[in-house]
Amino acid sequence: MMPRLLESQPGAVPIYAWARAVPAGAVKQLQHIASQPYVVEHVAAMPDVHMAEGVAVGTVFATERHIVPGALGGDLGCGVSAVRFNFPASTIDRAELIRILTAFAKAVPVGDAVHRGRGLPLPPELEAERLSTHRLQREWERLVPKHLGTLGGGNHFLELDRDAAGDLWLLLHTGSRGVGAAIAAHHLRVAQAHGEGSLPGLRTDTPEGAACLADTAQACRFARANRDTLTRRAVEVLAEALGQGPDLDSRVDVHHNHVAAESHFGRTLLIHRKGAVGLAPGQRGLIPGSMGTASYLVAGRGEPRAFGSCSHGAGRVMTRREARERIRPAALEHAMRRVVFDAGRAASLVEEAPAAYRDITEVLEDEEELVTPLLRLTPIAVLKG
Repeated sequence: MMPRLLESQPGAVPIYAWARAVPAGAVKQLQHIASQPYVVEHVAAMPDVHMAEGVAVGTVFATERHIVPGALGGDLGCGVSAVRFNFPASTIDRAELIRILTAFAKAVPVGDAVHRGRGLPLPPELEAERLSTHRLQREWERLVPKHLGTLGGGNHFLELDRDAAGDLWLLLHTGSRGVGAAIAAHHLRVAQAHGEGSLPGLRTDTPEGAACLADTAQACRFARANRDTLTRRAVEVLAEALGQGPDLDSRVDVHHNHVAAESHFGRTLLIHRKGAVGLAPGQRGLIPGSMGTASYLVAGRGEPRAFGSCSHGAGRVMTRREARERIRPAALEHAMRRVVFDAGRAASLVEEAPAAYRDITEVLEDEEELVTPLLRLTPIAVLKG
C-alpha cells in the first residue's frame, strides 16, 4: 500500500504510515516525536505500529546529531536470527519435536533464568569492551557472563519452522537482556537532565551524547553475541537429533531496536528504529508472526520514505493485560493444535496467543513497498521465554 500522511502538529515534520489502521494512542506518540526539534525529514510508521512506553513500536525517524535514548526501547539490539537445515521437517514426528524442545530448554535458560556461578566466558570481541561509567561497567561485568546465551521472557522465542520446500529452519528472537536495560535506563536519566526536547535527545558532539551512542552500540553488539550463542547451543541440540548441521550461508540476523548512521537524502543521518528493521535494497531480513502463525524471510526494497525500514513482526492488537482478560488457555491450545509447545504453561502464555497479534499476511500487504517476501516459515515447535 502507499503510505498515508497522518496529521502532524504545526511546525512538525510529516508522518508517513504504512499501516491501514493506526491506533489513536500510537498516533499521539507519532505526533509527539514528529514535533521534536531534533527530528529531520519525516517520521515513518511501520505496519505493525502500536502504542508503547514513550514511543510507539514501529516508529522510525532521523536526526542529524542527536541520539534519543527514550525512543529505542529498553531491550537495545533486540532482534531475530534464523538458519536453515537441509533436512525434511516432515520426517520429525511430534514425539521427537517434544524431545528437541525439552533439550532446548535444558541447553538454554529461558524466562528469568540465567547461568549459574560465573556464567559463560565472553567471546573475544566482547572481552575488551568498556562502558562509559564505572557503574555501568560493573553492571556489564556482573550481568553479561550470566545473560550471554539466555532467551529472556515476554515475546522472546526459539522455534522450529518449515519452509515451502519442506526444509527445517531454526528461528530465535532475543536481545541484550539485563545489561541493555541498564544502559537504556542510565542514558534515559542523563537525557532527562541534559537533553533537548520534550522527549529528550542528546547531541552526539557532547560527552553525554557520545557516551550514549557508544554504549548503545555496545549493547547491540552484546545482543548479537547473545543470539549467536543461543544459535550455537540450539544447533548443537539439532545436530545431535538430526545427525547434521545447518547451512551456514543461510544465516540471517537483524536488529529491530537500534540507532544507525546511514546515508539518506544525500546526507548521513542517525536513523532511530523502535520495533523496526533496517534493510538495504536486496538485503535479507526476518519478520516473525506470532507463536502459532507464519514468519517470513524477506528482502528489503530500500523505500526512501521508510528510511529503508520494514516491520519487525505482526504487531500487537491486544495489550498483555487485555490478552490475559480475553483469551482463555483452552483457546490458545486450540490455536496451537498444529504446533508443539509447552501446553502446561498455557495460562501464562495467553499474552502471546496468535489472537493478540495482527494477521501477518495483512502486515505484509501493507508493506509491499518496503519488502519482497522470499520464504514463508511455518512453525512446528515453539519454546517461549
